[in-house]
Amino acid sequence: MEYTALYRRYRPRRFDEIRGQDHVVAALRNAVREDRVHHAYLLSGPRGTGKTSAARILAKALNCTSPADGEPCCECESCVAIDAGRSFDLHELDAASNNKVDDIRDLLAKVALGTPGRTKVYLLDEVHMLTQGAENALLKTLEEPPGHVVFVLATTEPHKVVETIRSRSQHLELGLLSAGELASLVADVVVDAGLDVDEEGQAHAVRAGRGSARDALSALDRAVAGGSTSDDSTTADLLAALAGSDATAALGAVASGISRGREPRVLGEALLSALRDAFLVRMGVPPEQLSDDDRSRAESFAVSLPPATITRALEVLGIALVDMRRAPDPRVDLEIALVRLTAANDGAPLTSPTDSAVVDDLVRRVEQLEQVLAEGRPAGVPAAAPPPVPPKRSRSGPAARARETLASRGAPEPAAEAKSEPPAEAAPAPATAVATGDLPDRDALALAWGDEVLARLSKRAKARFAIGRFTEVVDGVAVLALPNKPHLMRCTELVGEVEGALAEQFGVAVPIRLVVDEGATRPPQRRGDGKSATETISKDAADEDDESIDPGELVDADAAVGSAVERISEAFPGVSVVESD
Repeated sequence: MEYTALYRRYRPRRFDEIRGQDHVVAALRNAVREDRVHHAYLLSGPRGTGKTSAARILAKALNCTSPADGEPCCECESCVAIDAGRSFDLHELDAASNNKVDDIRDLLAKVALGTPGRTKVYLLDEVHMLTQGAENALLKTLEEPPGHVVFVLATTEPHKVVETIRSRSQHLELGLLSAGELASLVADVVVDAGLDVDEEGQAHAVRAGRGSARDALSALDRAVAGGSTSDDSTTADLLAALAGSDATAALGAVASGISRGREPRVLGEALLSALRDAFLVRMGVPPEQLSDDDRSRAESFAVSLPPATITRALEVLGIALVDMRRAPDPRVDLEIALVRLTAANDGAPLTSPTDSAVVDDLVRRVEQLEQVLAEGRPAGVPAAAPPPVPPKRSRSGPAARARETLASRGAPEPAAEAKSEPPAEAAPAPATAVATGDLPDRDALALAWGDEVLARLSKRAKARFAIGRFTEVVDGVAVLALPNKPHLMRCTELVGEVEGALAEQFGVAVPIRLVVDEGATRPPQRRGDGKSATETISKDAADEDDESIDPGELVDADAAVGSAVERISEAFPGVSVVESD
């Protein structure tokens, strides 16, 4: 006698035999009872939850000669023919293999033909596999089929079904069965079929089903045929290895599982599912499909590790499963992921109490580095007071027009210098203290200035300070002389950089005070080419500095400062300036 698989023998034949889908059953049965059947239905849900069974029962109810309260009688010729698969009122088409335009056109060409029953039902399984052309060919007929035709579309991936088809159908979603519903189904089948399966075998079928009625009955068939219901302990061993941060045990569990014939990807998916169960249990929302044994295992593992560690394990293992698709040896990716998870703290348990201290120390160090980068100072050097911010310079005004005129006519010859002013001193900028000790003398500063210190400066600072010279060291402050007061003011904002270079050179903080060089007013010595050394240095410095000057930063000078009226007033004391009417 031919043996029929349990999931086929115990396929639901009436709406009230469908388990765990009360909302779908109510919608279809009420539609039949009240004669409000929609012209197209879209049934979606995981595998083995009753999509095809619901479509066949709907076809029987629509063509049954003596329906009762929306249920088929399952005894008339139409019901028996549909159960036997020889009815002309139900046409089933696998859209996964018949997904071309020609297949759909051939189907649509027969839609208008009559059948022995009242209603012709077309069942398109895995409808998301249709090609774009086939979907377009189906749209018009799906929207306005003949009055005696009903379309039932089934899919496990409704998000892949185009919106134009979903909008023309009444969408009903089927869900996974709970562990209690599966246990009741398995127990009823065991009693009705007279199977010799103990409680351990039934529990194994429920665990293997994981919410799918078909998978649970298939697992029950295996238990009956094989006579053994012992579960593979690889997943439990892997969870124990993760909880104890034991890389050796994890790799041994993988080797044991593979030796039993399980693929590395199957082992990874089983571990990922167990980690998800533990995470949901720890968060207080355990899945309804968990059996009692799986729930106990998930609770035990969830207690041993914090949620953050379980989340990290889910991420690492998920990435490894994605990489395994392209890997020449998927086992390597799984083993590397397990070693990373178990050896995260060099063999220390992942629940080590030092984790928080390590994290706090890393956060503190990162904050220090961010502060150093924000201040623009070398690491390990205390923060110095910010340099004075120079005023913004205008792009228009007399100074701008003068610059344009000079640029067009060429720079004028240096005029005779006016009477030297008393030395003007700038307030010393705060030094960047590196270490305490004796300051170098003037000669040491002068020797190191041109060869060592200037080389440490930026291009901008080097151009401005190249003309300076150290004159003395007084009261712990090095005096740096510059040719004139405007040049001194421009150098003030970069004093901190020079002090940093000096501190790096001599190992001690060297505060600097900028002054105007009194010897700058003396006639400079001429070289053989007719130019003074001062002019040559000034020109070279200006050439280098021009590259770092933003013309937009220039401002107009005060019209009264340095003008001819001011110079005359200085030459003839006591005169008064009379403003013209």
